[in-house]
Amino acid sequence: MKCEKLQKIKIEIMSADKLLTIKEAGEWATRHIGKNVTSSNISYLIQYGRIKKLDENGSTKVSQNDLLQYYKFYNGSREINYKEQIGNDLNWALSFEQYKEAETTKHVHRLHPYKGKFIPQLVEYFLDDHTDHFKKETYFNAGEIVFDPFSGSGTTMVQACELGIHALGIDISAFNSLIGNCKVMQYDIADLQGEIYRITNVLTAFINNTNIAQFESELTQELYEFNNRYFPVPDYKYKLRNKQINEEQYSREKEELFVPIYKRLVKKYDIKLIQNKNETFLDKWFLQHIRNEIECVFAEVKKIKEVNTKKIISIILSRTIRSCRATTHADLATLLEPVTSTYYCAKHGKMCKPLFSILKWWKTYSKDTVDRICQFDRLRTNTFHVCLTGDSRNIDIFEQLKKVHPHFSGFIKKQKIQGIFSSPPYVGLIDYHEQHAYAYDLFGFERNDKLEIGSMFKGQGREAKQNYIQGIADVLNNCKKYFSDNYNVFLVANDKYNMYPIIAEKSNMKIVNQFHRPVLNRSEKDTTAYSETIFHLKEK
Repeated sequence: MKCEKLQKIKIEIMSADKLLTIKEAGEWATRHIGKNVTSSNISYLIQYGRIKKLDENGSTKVSQNDLLQYYKFYNGSREINYKEQIGNDLNWALSFEQYKEAETTKHVHRLHPYKGKFIPQLVEYFLDDHTDHFKKETYFNAGEIVFDPFSGSGTTMVQACELGIHALGIDISAFNSLIGNCKVMQYDIADLQGEIYRITNVLTAFINNTNIAQFESELTQELYEFNNRYFPVPDYKYKLRNKQINEEQYSREKEELFVPIYKRLVKKYDIKLIQNKNETFLDKWFLQHIRNEIECVFAEVKKIKEVNTKKIISIILSRTIRSCRATTHADLATLLEPVTSTYYCAKHGKMCKPLFSILKWWKTYSKDTVDRICQFDRLRTNTFHVCLTGDSRNIDIFEQLKKVHPHFSGFIKKQKIQGIFSSPPYVGLIDYHEQHAYAYDLFGFERNDKLEIGSMFKGQGREAKQNYIQGIADVLNNCKKYFSDNYNVFLVANDKYNMYPIIAEKSNMKIVNQFHRPVLNRSEKDTTAYSETIFHLKEK
């Protein structure tokens, strides 16, 4: 009788909790949070243990209650939580939470990773001709010129090109300028695809003359069998998420268990892991065979005759080698210590390995880059877009632009710049040269670390803040002479040190408006509400 009663209770609970197919779950979640959720999104939640995979007559189902629990942070509660922590003057429309990552990294915006860039929808909001409750007037019109003195990865230039607005960028980093210019350049697609095909064949032949493919194949098979046994998907991740497994202890035991297998294969195939020298970033952060493949491809890039093709393929190579550094998947953006052995991956919840070849990522990014360029070609307008390498505090825009684009230089002289939309560096937060150290090593660009405003190595002390204030003010004062009357300057910053009123004063400008936007967390480990301000400045 007791068993029958328990079974009856179980049936009642299950009947109250509707079971959904993957497709039904995506449709339900889309309605629930007001944001498009695909079947792939639901599959991801299952794979990474966010919700439990259930089986009903051989069909994969998920619990609606599990979905409700996972999405409880949506449907307005996040907006309420943010406003309680930060203030009711947040413009929630500027959170752009309705956009998926594929939309905030659309077309050429994702040609290369870059720390500290803002999303294109934010730029578009201020550059386009719409008005709303917060944005009460139009600041830029088609045919005018917008300026970004901290161009970074070129987001402002790209969005201006979509909207029919001319754009000039300046960046102290030569590599940043290359990224920005490559996004707005036009290419001979046939030539680009031909060179990619040629280099891919050379790289494949190079690899075939080594034993690295056989080594990786056998290692991958060993890892597959090991992970299926000790880290089954999705059961392991679900148990981990629900604290049924001590991750630190369990993973350490399994790491040690796999080490002899790894060492045996390294010895069998005579794999050299560490390079002979450790003097540069490329020496330290890449396994020996990866370094050999990089040099192989770079030698072929040097042979390319068409300038624009050479530049964009250099970006593809840089993007590729960034993904092939000898580090764990979880530490890819931060870099702790070089990894030369298999390891437990906290990000994927299983044993992973460092990369021993760049071929996979080279092929992936080559195709992705061509696709993104073609997507952008359908949207771009016939306007001027150039990023100069230089110091915005003292650069002579007319003179430097005349060297690379005389027509655009003359156009700016005649029409003047309508204003700025830019995200200046935050004080003491990012080293903008060091984040691409591998590219500087490979391509031989001159580094200007000491000229960075607000660089991380300068810290956040009193002197660093004073230098930052003076640096941003010097940029605005130098650039004002190129502006038209009634200009508009928009600077995106998280001004927790209250520096921008002083910057405005030193620039003989006034802050006429401030738009506060929530910056939604991208990491589940960090639930702290975070916001930034778009300062609108005009001449006093």
